Amino acid sequence: MPALSEVVALVEGWYPPHRAEEWDRVGLVCGDPDADVRTILLAVDPVLAVADEAVAQDADLVITHHPLFLRGTSSVAATTPKGRVVHRLVSNGCGLLAAHTNADAPAGGVSESMALTLGLVDVLPLDADPLEARDKLVVFVPVTDAERVRDAITQAGAGALGDYDSCTFTTSGEGRFRALPGANPAVGAVGDLETVEEVRIESILDRRLRGRVVAALLDAHPYEEPAYDVVPLASLDDTTRGSGRIGRLSEPMSLRDFAAHVARVLPETAHGVRVAGDPDSTVERVALCGGSGDFLLDRARREGADVYVTSDLRHHPASELREQPDAPALVDVAHWAAEWTWLPVLRRRLAEELGDTVAVHVSTTNTDPWTFRV
Repeated sequence: MPALSEVVALVEGWYPPHRAEEWDRVGLVCGDPDADVRTILLAVDPVLAVADEAVAQDADLVITHHPLFLRGTSSVAATTPKGRVVHRLVSNGCGLLAAHTNADAPAGGVSESMALTLGLVDVLPLDADPLEARDKLVVFVPVTDAERVRDAITQAGAGALGDYDSCTFTTSGEGRFRALPGANPAVGAVGDLETVEEVRIESILDRRLRGRVVAALLDAHPYEEPAYDVVPLASLDDTTRGSGRIGRLSEPMSLRDFAAHVARVLPETAHGVRVAGDPDSTVERVALCGGSGDFLLDRARREGADVYVTSDLRHHPASELREQPDAPALVDVAHWAAEWTWLPVLRRRLAEELGDTVAVHVSTTNTDPWTFRV
């Protein structure tokens, strides 16, 4: 069975914490990284009812979408609801891990899970994130030292592309230089014009690793003054991650039927499904955002969506959008119900990676705060 630290590493490999919004608070909230994990419970909200469910199932870890402490705190005493959650879990040997905005945008994340639940095909990000900022590194090094320099930069993180590492390209050439007084040349003598058989090594690196990779290069390179270039690469859209999703239905349907379809495939809530638009209009191109998504209203319109599905729509943004002549219809669903669609996807990913060493359960507790309508 895996240790808690191994499960955390697995989940954060899919949903890297550094991709969370700056204001967000994701990661391991409580738990011993060395503890064994036999049972995992997945939920949207880290509330006391979920903690009780975890204890009843003898869970070793709860993974939630929403963080427990989104704002700072100076106490986890069991005198507050959040403190009681911590005490209930810790006293029963259960950890808590949150993956919030870092799990919203990527493949296998919240919005993509919601798109698949609604049956969309040809799904792409509604507002694509840029690919992680990257540089190209070029360094010139004597042939005899090339392997050492190549190993140094790749071990520092250069050359990582998708499921590959150690990716470099090498060409041969001649390096020419003259050492001036005060220099301490590794090759040749001061005042002499030297020609050295060298190679040009090129590699790609994430920009956040620039300092570390350049330091490794300088440490491994034999020259006193190595020649190297660091070239920032153009920003490109990432077709696998971004805010929201847009796709199409395999068969067009009326807005009335689409709203009924949404209500049928999402968990039932007191909130239900609110709709703005002509019930007889045709829906084929669907935009959505899991969770609160009014920040993408105009993006959905510009992308030609027939309908935009999200949660927590406010009066004025919705009203102003609907005044536009090319406005999509709007479908507003419960925040909890939209984000719940990620839990079965996460369960499947964990089961595929961990096999029968760990039991993974989706919480049956409805943590939507609204309980009835009149």
